[in-house]
Amino acid sequence: MLVLGIESSCDDTAAAVVDNNDTGSVVLSSVVSSQDTLHSRYGGVVPELASRRHIEMIIPVVESALEDAGIGLGDLDAMAVTEAPGLVGSLLVGMSFIKGISFVNTMPFVGVNHILAHANAAFLVDDVGKDREGAEEAPEVPEFPFVALVVSGGHTTLLYMTDYGEYKVLGATLDDAAGEAFDKTAKVLGLGYPGGRVIDSLAKEGNRDAIPFPRALLSKESLDFSFSGIKTSVQTYIKKLHGGFDDITLRDISASFQEAVVDVLVKKAMRAMEAVNADTLVIAGGVACNSRLRVKAGEACSKADFDLYIPPPKYCSDNGAMIAALGYHKLKKGERADFSLNAKPGLKDF
Repeated sequence: MLVLGIESSCDDTAAAVVDNNDTGSVVLSSVVSSQDTLHSRYGGVVPELASRRHIEMIIPVVESALEDAGIGLGDLDAMAVTEAPGLVGSLLVGMSFIKGISFVNTMPFVGVNHILAHANAAFLVDDVGKDREGAEEAPEVPEFPFVALVVSGGHTTLLYMTDYGEYKVLGATLDDAAGEAFDKTAKVLGLGYPGGRVIDSLAKEGNRDAIPFPRALLSKESLDFSFSGIKTSVQTYIKKLHGGFDDITLRDISASFQEAVVDVLVKKAMRAMEAVNADTLVIAGGVACNSRLRVKAGEACSKADFDLYIPPPKYCSDNGAMIAALGYHKLKKGERADFSLNAKPGLKDF
């Protein structure tokens, strides 16, 4: 089944064409238009600007995705679009576009939860050719059930996934998400927006043990997250320096901050694995691109004899392929959306 997926929950306009089956989802094309340059001058995403840029980019992005896949609109079997959570104006752009195509072409579509779609990115594999005959064996994908740590700028969530779209929330952020903490800390350090990649790069040359920033683990049994405290600790530390620090100190702050955040993410993930007696962990979302998280999670899973799946960075950040892949399984179950489908921006809708 060829499914067009559209993602516009925040500041990336993304579209992809995915050829789906029961064991994996082959990505025929994936196009992402980033708004980083637009929002960097403001130090964060400006919702109104984001939605306006989505309106400008949605048609060219979808046209590029169809062209890269070597198909036309009429070759599609169905469509999927992000319905929750996210910025309401941004969500409505993707949803309105999908509804328009469906109305004209009588094509079925479904709404997809952005967080669940990130977890589903572990099933994405790259296209290896149009016929794919004689191709190398496809990469391994996880088997249900598994624990998924979905960690990005807007949410940090632990899920127990029992099937496609079937889940139980084990833990979630109580305040700042991990990615948000990265961006806010980068802003305090004068590193610009988005800050996660910059901090990751600087941290490679810093001392991870230089500054004992706090690890908010809450109670011993808790699987929830809190990252507002470490952000405040970084601000307090910088104030004690009276606003001045050299490049070495900047790298040490970055490394120590990153280590504290990653420690909490990995320890909570391991705690969740034990709580549900799982043996497979999936880490996804934009922060899953972080090099230190990938290393520490790999070490922890290897020590505990757990299987670990982390999608390639291009499928960790927001993309249309993950939307199309999860949309396929909803369509397969007989789900269909109608024109009353509406945006659900809040995490309470998850």
